[in-house]
Amino acid sequence: MPSEDLTPGSIVVAYHSGYGHTAVLAKAVAEGASERGGEVTLLDVTTIDDAAWAALDAADAIIFGAPTYMGGASAEFHRFAELTGGRFFRSAWADKLAAGFTNSGSKAGDKSNTLGFLQALAAQHHMIWINLGMAAGWNFKDAGEDDLNRLGFWSGAAGQTHNDVAPDAMHGSDIATAAHLGRQVARQTEIFIAGRHTLASATNNEMETVSA
Repeated sequence: MPSEDLTPGSIVVAYHSGYGHTAVLAKAVAEGASERGGEVTLLDVTTIDDAAWAALDAADAIIFGAPTYMGGASAEFHRFAELTGGRFFRSAWADKLAAGFTNSGSKAGDKSNTLGFLQALAAQHHMIWINLGMAAGWNFKDAGEDDLNRLGFWSGAAGQTHNDVAPDAMHGSDIATAAHLGRQVARQTEIFIAGRHTLASATNNEMETVSA
C-alpha cells in the first residue's frame, strides 16, 4: 500500500499482443501497478478510441508493451506509435513517466531493439523513462531460471515464451518480473507527483513572500 504522504497516480498500460503472450505480461504489469492503489488502465492499442486517447493524455505514466517480431516491435504497435504524432508536435505527453516491456520466442531474440524503440518513442514525447530497477537473475552457477529477471534485462521487463507454448503456460518468473515493473512505475509515479506538489507549494510560498 502507498505511504500516507504519497498520492497514487494514474497509469495506462498501452500494449499490443499478437498471440496473447504479451497480453499476459501486460496484465501482470497492470496488476503490479494497481497494488499501490492508483488508477490503472489496460489498453490494447489496436482497439484505441477517443476514450482511450483521453486516458493516455490524462495519465501520469504510460507503460508501453509490444512483442518482439523479427528483431523489433510489432507492426501494430508501430502503427499506434505513428498515430501519436499529433501529440508529439504538441508535446502533449511531456514530463509523463514511461516504461516498457516485451516478449519473444527466443531467450535473447533481439528484445533490446524493441525496448530501445519504446525508449526512443518516450524520449521523442519528452517523457521520463523508468527502468526495471532490478538486478539480473540466473547469472550464477547456483542460480536458476525461476529467478526474477531471469533474462537479465535492465531497461524494461522482458519475457521469453517458446513458439509452441500457449499464453497460459508462460514462465512464472517473467510474469513476476512484469508485475515488479508495474510496482516500480507506480512507486516512481507517487514520488514524481509528490515532488511536483512540493515544487508548486514552494513556488506559491515564494510568490506570497514577495507580494507581502
